[in-house]
Amino acid sequence: MNDNSWQILKSIPKWKMCIYVLLSICLALSTLYLLEVIFWGLDVTSVTFHTVRVEFSKAYGPRHLERLVGMLYYFLHFIFILLYIVLFYMREKRLYLKRYFNQILEEIRLIGNINFEHEINVLPNTQLGDLAKEINNIAKQLKVSIEEERRIEQTKKDLITNVSHDLRTPLTSIVGYVSFIQQDKYRDEIELRYYIEIIHDKVLRLNHLMNDLFEYTRFQNKGIHLHKDPIYITEMLEQLVVQYRFDIKRMNMEFREFLSSRDLMVLADGDKLVRVFENLIVNAMRYGADGKYIDITVREVDDTVAIEITNYGDMIPAADLPYIFERFYRVEKSRSTYTGGSGLGLAIAKSIVELHDGTIEVRSDAAQTTFTVKLKVFRKEVSLYR
Repeated sequence: MNDNSWQILKSIPKWKMCIYVLLSICLALSTLYLLEVIFWGLDVTSVTFHTVRVEFSKAYGPRHLERLVGMLYYFLHFIFILLYIVLFYMREKRLYLKRYFNQILEEIRLIGNINFEHEINVLPNTQLGDLAKEINNIAKQLKVSIEEERRIEQTKKDLITNVSHDLRTPLTSIVGYVSFIQQDKYRDEIELRYYIEIIHDKVLRLNHLMNDLFEYTRFQNKGIHLHKDPIYITEMLEQLVVQYRFDIKRMNMEFREFLSSRDLMVLADGDKLVRVFENLIVNAMRYGADGKYIDITVREVDDTVAIEITNYGDMIPAADLPYIFERFYRVEKSRSTYTGGSGLGLAIAKSIVELHDGTIEVRSDAAQTTFTVKLKVFRKEVSLYR
């Protein structure tokens, strides 16, 4: 018995099955009675039939013929019972398929009403089952597409909101201080220079924000062309450690380097890759100051080089981890210029890493936060055969 037959039988109530069995027995008896009437009718009306029956009786004997007829009677009774059960089963199968077809139509109507929460039970090894499977797949794909569209729409709204906020705040300050200067509301030249310095800082921040936004847009639109060269990754990281040695010393922090090999190379655009690790180091300094240490680890994993930047500051909440690389997303929600950057740094870093066919991920707990960048190892011997 295949899965479809079992499914159909399970859909039939037990009381109904009992009725079908009883009806099959009764109908089988009625059919046999009808055949018996026809048989004796032919015996009376047909000379040929009567002659054959008499000759048969003489050849086998009356008792043997009677026993043979009795066996035939029970055999036919059993066959007719099975036949009627099959007919009732076929009737239930038609009803089941009709209900199944109506269920498919209802699901299509629900999809038309943007309702994707229902799923049709797939009837295996049938065309309707294949149709149901395709409809379920279409519903799932539509659900994913609509959710993605909504997410993109929400991202656009968030982008406009965040850009507006990040532009309005420094612009408001600039307008305010320029108004003070225009209205001669400063006491002396020292206060004037102080106002001008504040305006200059705000303008620099605006310029930094616009540059980040423009660069992120170029990365997203594939407008960046990489100039790849073989790079010793440990050497590049050591240069960054030297670059930030005074900043980290001023913050009473310390770099710790764990470099498994100095010969690991990657094929990358050096300027772009430096931007990634600069961002990760600056973030580690900004948010991990309480931990005193920033660990830089380089190790080879299969055919990739894994670079880990670890700080021991506050944990990134689990709810924020999935969105940490989204543009303008900041764990600190006030968007203060004193507690964070433009909110584009990690988004740009992710875009750069992905352009290099690599991955970037983060894990965070109460003890530490680690950003891991994985890039393909470049081997000199491979390049000789290209």
